[in-house]
Amino acid sequence: MAPPMNHAAALISVVIPTLNEAAHLPALLATIAAAPDLVAAIIVSDGGSTDQTPTLARAAGAILIEGPSGRGSQLQRGIAAAPTKWLLLLHADSHLPPDWPTTIRRNLIDPSRAYFGTLRFASADLRARLLEALVRLRCFLFRLPYGDQGLLIHRDLLEAAGGMPCLALMEDVALARNLGRRRLDPMNLIVTTDASAYIRDGWVRRVAANFIRLLRYLIAPDAPAIRDYRR
Repeated sequence: MAPPMNHAAALISVVIPTLNEAAHLPALLATIAAAPDLVAAIIVSDGGSTDQTPTLARAAGAILIEGPSGRGSQLQRGIAAAPTKWLLLLHADSHLPPDWPTTIRRNLIDPSRAYFGTLRFASADLRARLLEALVRLRCFLFRLPYGDQGLLIHRDLLEAAGGMPCLALMEDVALARNLGRRRLDPMNLIVTTDASAYIRDGWVRRVAANFIRLLRYLIAPDAPAIRDYRR
């Protein structure tokens, strides 16, 4: 078992919400664990996995927090357990490039701003490149990053924005709106995400469903309109 990362000089805590992510989590944990001089703690906030996710998290030396599912509440619990002011929020199916610690360090400057990565899909499909371009356009026009792009944020800024919204989904959209475009900046970090859901459902159908879900949320944030979400 890897030792817990509690180095005094480390700067950030990585918080990862999970639900049956045994297929993806080990690779991400190994990448993060390779930067002990940067990462003080890896916190896996699990929402009731029935696969080996909790076992794998413990074996990798991560702090495992268990509770009810719902990405917003899972992130809340993980953030509460974080020992550092700076937080890196990541999805379990994310992959980071080898130089990711350098990029993160460059952005640990202004605690009044939050930073998001550039989305890339783990697919050679041309539709993946098109969707990536649309995501970049969305972020440029509206400063509306999603959770699969990662978010580097200081705890003080998160608290000033009202904390992590306690939503099962769309917590990333809610947080981005609470922060406002003037407190969100892109960082030069490519975050590669799993594309299996798009391949399974069809790229056009999946994108259309996500867009409709976003519109329904923006129109009626308190309505149970996103409970039909499936990864």
